[in-house]
Amino acid sequence: MRPLLPLIAPQNPDVWRRRPAAHMLGSAVAKGLSVSNSASTGAGKSILIVGASRGLGRAMAAEFATRGWSVVGAVRAAKTPLHALAAERPDKVEVEMLDMTDHDQIRSLRDRLSGRLFDIVFINGGIVNRTPSDTMADVSTEEFVNVMLTNVLGVMRAVEHLGVLARPGGVIGVMSSGQGSIANNASGANDVYRASKAALNQSMSSYAGRHAGEGRAIVLMAPGWIRTELGGPGAPFGVEEVMPQIVDVLAAQQGRPGLRFLDRNGDTVPW
Repeated sequence: MRPLLPLIAPQNPDVWRRRPAAHMLGSAVAKGLSVSNSASTGAGKSILIVGASRGLGRAMAAEFATRGWSVVGAVRAAKTPLHALAAERPDKVEVEMLDMTDHDQIRSLRDRLSGRLFDIVFINGGIVNRTPSDTMADVSTEEFVNVMLTNVLGVMRAVEHLGVLARPGGVIGVMSSGQGSIANNASGANDVYRASKAALNQSMSSYAGRHAGEGRAIVLMAPGWIRTELGGPGAPFGVEEVMPQIVDVLAAQQGRPGLRFLDRNGDTVPW
C-alpha cells in the first residue's frame, strides 16, 4: 500500500483555528461535556485504537496510557513506534496486528478480542492520493479506489466488526477531518481526500442510525491540521500539543449516547 503523503494547506484557516486548552474545557463544561477525573485519569478504563502505529494513533495511545488507561493498539507492521511504547509501558499497552484493508484480518481481531469490552473503540485511518490537487478528472481510478478503500471501507468495516467491543455507555469514534465538512468547503481543494472523509461521515451517520438504541456515543473527530506524515511539516500544530485536547473530548463523550461531529475543542463541526 502506498505510504501516506502530505496534504496541502487548507484554504479556510478557521477550520484549523487554535484555542488554548482552558477554553476547550470551559466550552465543554458549558455544553454538559464535563471531563470528570475518573474519565480523564482512566482508573480501570480501557481503549482499543486501530491504526496506532505512528502519528496521531500512536500519540493517542501514549496519552491514554499516561492517564492510566489500558490501551490495545492495532498496527499493520511488525516494528512500529507503538511497539517501542509497549516495551516502555508493558503494564498499559498491548499491540495487535491488523491491516485494516483486509476484511478477514478485521474479523480475526474481533474474534481474538471476544469477551473483552472497552470504554472507547477508536478507528484511526487515512491516506491521501499522490497528487492531492488532482480533481476527479485527473486522479487515476487506482488511486481513487485506494483512498476510498482505506479511508471509508476499511474504517467502516472496522467500526462494524469492532464496535461491538465498546461497552454500553462507551464511545465508538473515528478520525474524520474538517475537510469532510460539505458546509465548510469553499476552496474546492483536496477533492479526493475531502470526498473520502465526507463519505466516511455519511457512513457513520448510517451506522449510528442502525445502532441508535444501544446507548453508545458515536464520534467523528476532526483533529485539525497537525504535523504528521499525513499533515506534512507545514502544519501549524504538533501532535503532542493537540493530543491532550483530543483525548479530553473523547473521554468526555462517555455516557452521552448519540452521533456527534466534533473538533478537538469539543465544538460541533458543520456537516
